[in-house]
Amino acid sequence: MGSMDRTSPDPAAVVRDRDSEGRARNARPRDGLGRPLPYGAEGVPRQPEGVVRRPEESVAEAQRLLDEGKPFHAHEVFEDAWKSGPQEDRELWRGLAQLAVGLTHAARGNVTGGARLLRRGAGAAEEWAAGAGGERRPHGIDLDGVVAWARELAAEVERGGELVDPAARAPRLRRSA
Repeated sequence: MGSMDRTSPDPAAVVRDRDSEGRARNARPRDGLGRPLPYGAEGVPRQPEGVVRRPEESVAEAQRLLDEGKPFHAHEVFEDAWKSGPQEDRELWRGLAQLAVGLTHAARGNVTGGARLLRRGAGAAEEWAAGAGGERRPHGIDLDGVVAWARELAAEVERGGELVDPAARAPRLRRSA
């Protein structure tokens, strides 16, 4: 059974979908950018959480989702890799997850959050590469290209203009050979 939302100023607060420890169950439908929709609305199928994939599978699945304009869902794939992968790769996956969230925020119109997360993710990926002996193509990822994409998009978002189309602006995680 759900618990009452104690953060709401309304004493007749909404019942929220929580487990016995109070954590959100995330049963609420979401749109393609991860925004919550009203209960009963038809949302986009969620990514299953906690999936353990080989790194190449994570990259391929994330690219598919990015190409479909679902960076929020791609971030969940990167997050699974971050949480389940070897310690030495965690900062790489965390940086890629931040890049996907940055694209999500940019597509939602959140200029500050989008640019900040794009730059933070680019910095995390570069820090990982420096600690990995300068590795620039981990798991086939074109790290230089992805970092350049993130910084360019962050600058574009800050200059203003229209909302970012996440499918049209999706990064190429792997460079064509």
